[in-house]
Amino acid sequence: MSALLELDDVVVEYPGKGRRKQPFRVLHGVSLSIAPGETLGLVGESGSGKTTLGRAVLGLAPVTSGAIRYQGKTVSGLGKRERRALSKDIQVVFQDPYTSLNPAMTVMDILSEPLLVTGVSRADAERRVQGLLDQVYLPQDAADRLPREFSGGQRQRIAIARALCRDPKVIVCDEPVSALDLTTQARVLDLFVEIQEATQVAYLFVTHDLSVVRHISHRVAVLYRGEIVETGDAAKVTEKPDHPYTKRLLLAAPVPDPDRQAKRRAERREFERVHNEAG
Repeated sequence: MSALLELDDVVVEYPGKGRRKQPFRVLHGVSLSIAPGETLGLVGESGSGKTTLGRAVLGLAPVTSGAIRYQGKTVSGLGKRERRALSKDIQVVFQDPYTSLNPAMTVMDILSEPLLVTGVSRADAERRVQGLLDQVYLPQDAADRLPREFSGGQRQRIAIARALCRDPKVIVCDEPVSALDLTTQARVLDLFVEIQEATQVAYLFVTHDLSVVRHISHRVAVLYRGEIVETGDAAKVTEKPDHPYTKRLLLAAPVPDPDRQAKRRAERREFERVHNEAG
């Protein structure tokens, strides 16, 4: 199957501070691809560059060199007008479901606004919003309420509905469940899977949590200091990784069983001791 979204040797740099400072390179030649209907989990610890990669796909971070292609067309470096047109096909769900929603607008206004600006009639927009609320399992009266009247999980469902309103082909999910409790995380992840099965939307799913990417991803790419160090089938990478960094991430992931957690903690200490001695 041909790629829907491709990153080819993408480099992202930010200007250094001061007159003589060198540019700060965040991404060091990253290459990835995502097929239609596929979830690619992008995992790495804080500072690895994973959020910058997502922002580059969205046109929110500068691409210094390399190319980002959507359906074979280079989209990195597009102007504002072309980028707005592309937003129909590439959408985003952010980490914080509250700050990403305008607190002064009702859910109806939040969800209908992207439709109204494209010329959709108000009646059609309202019908579309009601359908979206059904799709993300929110009550019909949610349309007339403000974001502060919902729980964190419900607010993230609103954010997902907003991303879906124009039938995108790709959604960049930037740590979309990390601010939620474990029970709510599971429900929201199941919702992502259900929506993908119904619509064949592709996800670039950015997270630091291997257990999350194992639940939702078809393939996983591991980012370390701006470089991809391991890619492969989700089950393989999250259960029997090859790269030392991925192994360290796996050992750092918590498990619900106290005995297994104690064993994993001991294994992590031993792994780090051996790795430090070898380094």
